[in-house]
Amino acid sequence: MKQGDPSGPGSSRRGQLFEAGKIAERDATRTGHKDAIARAAAEFFPLGGSSVLFDAGTTTSRVAALLPTDRELTVVTNSVPIAARVSTLPAVNLQLLGGRVRGLTQAAVGEQTLRALETMRVDVAFIGTNGITVRHGLSTPDSEEAAVKHAMVNCANYVVAVAHPSKIGQEEFVSFAPITKVDTLVTDTDISTADRAELGANGVEVVLAAAPQDPS
Repeated sequence: MKQGDPSGPGSSRRGQLFEAGKIAERDATRTGHKDAIARAAAEFFPLGGSSVLFDAGTTTSRVAALLPTDRELTVVTNSVPIAARVSTLPAVNLQLLGGRVRGLTQAAVGEQTLRALETMRVDVAFIGTNGITVRHGLSTPDSEEAAVKHAMVNCANYVVAVAHPSKIGQEEFVSFAPITKVDTLVTDTDISTADRAELGANGVEVVLAAAPQDPS
């Protein structure tokens, strides 16, 4: 092995530390906005005895943290951090989707994940997205994550998208759901009047959380 070979001992550990740092960086971005959006989204938790699905993401993770402790729910997720967070809740029946876990998002992806979702029907799904437009729908840069998100949307009776207003108007590489598949978008009051009107005209209920006054 040559000196400085990036595939040598320690390279895997360095990669893990890099991915962990990226996750922490994403989680620390717009924290106040994400917390407010999560609180508003929590109003869409179904009744006891129902099922709820959480997509991987920093905002969906905050929604999952607000799961009621007095309501029996079946929780499905492909997110390792969300699974760890809710696994200790006594009223939760946790179904962690299998598959290959992406380091950047800590999300299970791949054929195993897709096959499991194809057999499911959940009551409510909370979905994150990197971009939202009427033309391109919900979109994300990674094709494997897009495939899983697509399957999640298709297996849900009710879809709640959670996103900061900065995602509205963005179009990423892969569209995973048309805008008509979204029942509710939970965002905050920084959304423009025009964007809210356009989404509403296309059948999306737009729920606004109060945007924090601080720059977080």
